[in-house]
This record gives sequence, structure tokens and C-alpha cells, in this order.
Amino acid sequence: QVQLVESGGGLVQAGGSLRLSCTASGSISWINAMGWYRQAPGKQRELVTTITNGGVINYADSVKGRFTISRDNAKNTVYLQMNSLKPEDTAVYFCYAGGLRLSGSYYSRDYWGQGTQVTVSS
Repeated sequence: QVQLVESGGGLVQAGGSLRLSCTASGSISWINAMGWYRQAPGKQRELVTTITNGGVINYADSVKGRFTISRDNAKNTVYLQMNSLKPEDTAVYFCYAGGLRLSGSYYSRDYWGQGTQVTVSS
């Protein structure tokens, strides 16, 4: 079984910073992409950023220059450093592991974490 465990959410004032982390546990042989999505109340889940196993990064325009994603492949862990936070960044942030393959398996699938709340006060 695979679990994605997130940590680091919380309440911060506008202009502040938070760091999220997410570790995928289980007998994992490969994860293609890891990253973060978010969902604000009444809105659809949206991409924040992803990073591939080879280090190719994609950011949503709304977070470019403020958020930084990084990844430790050996630990199956992804990090999100969020700076200059704005009230509109308030959302539940979900960790994503795409194309995850378990040891001994030919098949891969996507996994999601349970989400961590980020609240930015004005």
C-alpha cells in the first residue's frame, strides 16, 4: 500500500512563508512526477507545481517567482517552499505522485495525499 503523508500547513499572515513536505511510503520503485495541487472553497482543484524524476519543473502562473518545488528522489519526498503568500493562496494543498510504480509491478498509477490546509490572513 502507498501512503502520501503531508505536513507543514497552517495559518500565516500575508507576505509570510510556509514550507510543505510530502513523503510517499511503501514498496515504491519509481515515481514519475510529484507535486502539489490546491483547492479553495467553492473552486475546482488546480495545479500548483510539479517536478519530474529528472527535475523538470512546471509552475502555475499564479505562483511563479514565489513558490519553489524541490524533490529528494531517494526519500520519495517533495517539498514546497511558499514565500510572499497572499490571501488568495488560501486552500487545501494536496500532494500528488504521478506514475508511481510499486516494486515488482509493471503497472503505475497516480496517488493523492489527504491534503493540508494553508490559510493566509490579510
